[in-house]
Amino acid sequence: MIYLDNSATSFPKPKEVYDFMDNFYRVHGVSPGRAGYDAGIETGELLTDTRRLLSQLFNGGAKVDERRLTFSYNATDSLNILIQGLAQKGSHVITTMLEHNSVLRPLYCLEQQGIIEVTYLPFDEAGYVHPDDFKKAIKPNTKMVVCTQCSNVIGTVQPIKEIGKVCQENGLIFVVDGSQGAGAVEMNMIDYGVSAYAFTGHKCLMGPTGIGGSYVSEGVEVRQTRFGGTGVRSAVRTHLDEYPYRLEAGTMNMLGISGLYRGVKWITEKGIQNIHDQEMKLWKRLVDGVRNVEGVTVYCATPVENQNPVLALNVRGFEAMDVGTMLDVDYDIACRTGLQCAPLVHERLGTLPIDGTVRLSVGAFNTEEEIDTCINAIKEIAALKN
Repeated sequence: MIYLDNSATSFPKPKEVYDFMDNFYRVHGVSPGRAGYDAGIETGELLTDTRRLLSQLFNGGAKVDERRLTFSYNATDSLNILIQGLAQKGSHVITTMLEHNSVLRPLYCLEQQGIIEVTYLPFDEAGYVHPDDFKKAIKPNTKMVVCTQCSNVIGTVQPIKEIGKVCQENGLIFVVDGSQGAGAVEMNMIDYGVSAYAFTGHKCLMGPTGIGGSYVSEGVEVRQTRFGGTGVRSAVRTHLDEYPYRLEAGTMNMLGISGLYRGVKWITEKGIQNIHDQEMKLWKRLVDGVRNVEGVTVYCATPVENQNPVLALNVRGFEAMDVGTMLDVDYDIACRTGLQCAPLVHERLGTLPIDGTVRLSVGAFNTEEEIDTCINAIKEIAALKN
């Protein structure tokens, strides 16, 4: 199988990740922080080490309070915790048409309940939202901005630093969805003025599914929306206020955290920029190979800078789903078709009425030969009706 669905989940994972997860769980498959025996203490140490690795990764290597790095199921879970825990009744929230449903649906739910009002900013023809548009959208009751770091449909990396500056100048909470950005492109929450950053482990961080989390900056307090055991101060009737317990309840997914730990180690050992450059080299090869094919429409995909290796396209005469089926059955190429859980992107692109696009997303283990096979497959499919 030629796997070009890395925006959904990176696959395969590095061998080091599989091996570390297996070895760790066989020896340390116990609860962290719940007991004083050796295996429990060592499990807790890995938990702390993973918090520290991720905290420094998201804050430009700075030594920050790793306790403010909390774990969840995935980015969707963390975005729900953050959005619901930060939204203020009667306030106005600014977001974009680039967002995934992990942002859109929590906001829409709060909007339907009459708790907040929301403005959805459009993106330009190249796929970017301009910082000035955020500034123009601010109202007297604006309290929060929620924005994706990278689009999961067209791969554009948004100007987070400039948007963060607008938020800082106007006293706004700035929540960033790092689902597609964490481990792929730079994030420095301190320099970028980011209040809270949500991430998932199973994409560019090379971890398994079922693990994610968020980092909440100093001075930003998220209301608690879940309660339970923390392993400490059990006699206290209310859930603990301090981080990380504030946003965590119950036993941690230590198998997932172990894989995430080794995945982060792997990408930092290889060099995140080195991985990204190699992926973008393949992405450019793919774009150049299909852009001028008769009957093929490529969406955005103009600059190599500020871009993730994600390509959205359609083939005239075919529905996206049919192209995906042919790529799978006839060429053994795995991709994603449809709306990719981001309906407003397709509304803006004009692809909503035709049920979306074909999305091809390059990963760390793809090769030039695989990209060339995909290019030839698209050409052959397009030739059937053009």
